[in-house]
Amino acid sequence: MKLRIILILLLFPFFAFAQSKKTKQKATNSVKKLGIENFYANHQIQPDSACSPYLYYQVYDWVGTRYKYAGNTKKGIDCSGFVCEMYRNTYCIHLSGGSKDLWPSVKPIEKNELQEGDILFFKIRRGQISHVGVYLGNNKFAHASVQSGVIISDLNEAYYKKYFFKGGRIL
Repeated sequence: MKLRIILILLLFPFFAFAQSKKTKQKATNSVKKLGIENFYANHQIQPDSACSPYLYYQVYDWVGTRYKYAGNTKKGIDCSGFVCEMYRNTYCIHLSGGSKDLWPSVKPIEKNELQEGDILFFKIRRGQISHVGVYLGNNKFAHASVQSGVIISDLNEAYYKKYFFKGGRIL
């Protein structure tokens, strides 16, 4: 099973034709660290069940990047910048704008319909959409938090449960 995960993760970037050589190399280097298996196991996520293993590459590569309002680079990124980067690098879909600007580009879905790669929307400030993340499965999602930067959290945590609005699937 572990060998299969490693082989999938090592070979997948070579078939992602829309990715640049630099991006492919970074993903391959991340897998060579071999920490990816333990990383996802610690978060109760099974990348080998992923519809898009490259999403897990991208998340793993960005975890720990510090938060920066309106940022969209490894030097600092905000939640909407993170979602836009995940979609650009994983699915070759170019999204732009802040968290509430992403809402019109999705088909709203309920929590029980979420699939890997769906965008999660949270109403934290003034009852408006003000935070987004990418769903990974098993109630886990990746996002850029103000205090911790890019992290993986659980939708069942009291804070996220309180502010969760809806999921969205790109139209």
